Amino acid sequence: METLAATHDTTHQANHVHHHEHPKLSFIEKYVFSMDHKIISKQFLFTAMFMALAAAIMSTLFRLQLAWPGHSFPVMHYFLGDRWAKGGILDQNMYLGLITIHGTIMVFFLLTGGLSGTFANLLIPLQVGARDMASPMLNMLSYWFFLIASILMMISLYVETGPASAGWTIYPPLSALPQAIEGSGVGMTLWLSSISLFVVSSLLGGLNYIVTVLNLRTKGMKMTRMPLTIWALLITAVLGVLSFPVLFGAAILLIFDRSFGTSFYLSDIYIGGQALSQTGGSPVLFEHLFWFLGHPEVYIVIMPAFGIISEVMSVNARKPIFGYRAMIGSMLAIAFLAFIVWGHHMFVSGMNPFLGSVFVFTTLLIAIPSAIKAFNYITTLWKGNIVFNPQMLFVIGAVSTFISGGLTGIILADSALDVAVHGTYFVVAHFHIVMGLSAVLAMFGGVYHWFPKMFGRYMNKKLGYWHFWLTFICAYGVFLPMHFVGLAGVPRRYFNNDLYPAFEKLQHLNVIISVFAIIGVLSQVIFFVNFFYSIFRGPKSEQNPWNSNTLEWTTPIVPEHGNWPGSLPEVYRWPYDYSKPGKDVDFIPQTVPMEEGELDEGEHM
Repeated sequence: METLAATHDTTHQANHVHHHEHPKLSFIEKYVFSMDHKIISKQFLFTAMFMALAAAIMSTLFRLQLAWPGHSFPVMHYFLGDRWAKGGILDQNMYLGLITIHGTIMVFFLLTGGLSGTFANLLIPLQVGARDMASPMLNMLSYWFFLIASILMMISLYVETGPASAGWTIYPPLSALPQAIEGSGVGMTLWLSSISLFVVSSLLGGLNYIVTVLNLRTKGMKMTRMPLTIWALLITAVLGVLSFPVLFGAAILLIFDRSFGTSFYLSDIYIGGQALSQTGGSPVLFEHLFWFLGHPEVYIVIMPAFGIISEVMSVNARKPIFGYRAMIGSMLAIAFLAFIVWGHHMFVSGMNPFLGSVFVFTTLLIAIPSAIKAFNYITTLWKGNIVFNPQMLFVIGAVSTFISGGLTGIILADSALDVAVHGTYFVVAHFHIVMGLSAVLAMFGGVYHWFPKMFGRYMNKKLGYWHFWLTFICAYGVFLPMHFVGLAGVPRRYFNNDLYPAFEKLQHLNVIISVFAIIGVLSQVIFFVNFFYSIFRGPKSEQNPWNSNTLEWTTPIVPEHGNWPGSLPEVYRWPYDYSKPGKDVDFIPQTVPMEEGELDEGEHM
């Protein structure tokens, strides 16, 4: 241990004193095959934005079908052509494909790769005081695996038999038998290949993030002085490293069943009146493997959002984050409990009732650390000198959706109640609000907040306000009515609910949901215009535009590779010294030495 400590200390001192001059790079080296964590952050962001746009278009197409089933829409034909939307009417096989790829992109390519890839790459070296990631080469490879996975997922939309159509959870036997439905053929193979490469990307990135935080912190940056963004991204990386290999294993076994005649997930299957030879497997095994990743995945998505909320809220409330240590403890508790609650996704799978009751208990238990975070955010806002800029509105909106979505989670955590609504739109509404919306709103808040650090310019504030209010109102307009549709028993993933007389009276709610969904998607045009216009024409930023305490604002406005010219900064205090009693200024950066008798709040809160 002494040798390791000595090695770390020597490395740290070398980083602290010397700033290696980087040779002049070509455009390709600097912006395409870059090893600079800040450029890689932008690459993740741009790729995730493109994927999110594709997923949003998909959701618009299938919402048109659900609101006005069987109607002809030229936009359908424009995007899908004669093969999948002849006469502008959506094909039912493509409907399942759109739902599958939409869910896959949003969960993995936007909310996992996009959120963590963007902000972990941007913030970890800048906020811990490092020149770059521990391994810039692995960091670059992490992005390129992500990009290739994204391309494969999009290519699957264009194969003749259509994309994967078994839902984003790809349960066997639909996903295990290429002959089951059209989307189980080449499209499913591309889906599995894409996700396998995505897992490799996530593991390369996660290991890099962990090593960077643990080994490359600057002098004085103790764990109790790290911003909550870094704590959140560190815990997210640990969750990913422990859980993603399980999904990788599940995907490999599924490939074996599809291509090599094994029966890990198959047994006693009949197709077209003929019995298949595979016996002895169980699709429930796949459910266990998938959800062992699937539920930590929820927190891999929401944990970075917690970090962004904590930072943006404290800066714009001009107050220290309430309960710094409690916030860290709650994130650690959530991370631990995330691994022992996966069974609540499987209450209707024939699970032993006793085992189900164990998962009910652990699922309800996770509400405690989640509530700690929610109450601490509310208390941070209490009596704060709040600056209501766009990023502050987005993170407050994220807290709102996390609370309202979490309340419906209590219903789904109870096995007796879950059985009644499990396969309905109630579940869709719940996880979109608590996970999807909270993470997306926090991600928007993070983009508005750190845009000046990424591009050296401000985004337009008025357009930011329009973007927030339209997004926030439409989000609740979509998912609030969806709870009632689900409680009425309308099943998810059905192509046409008009075929069932019991659901005819609910069709007007489907229309309302679709109208809000379409307006919500169109309102993102405001963000895209604001984002790309501001990159080139936005007002130029100051070095520390938000009067923030963290280290990234001590670099040049747009830092070069290496981040700080000269020596690395030294840290003397925690990152939340806002409105400190007895001080003339309302913020004190981490690089300002402590005065005699001054208390380091990070050591005590």
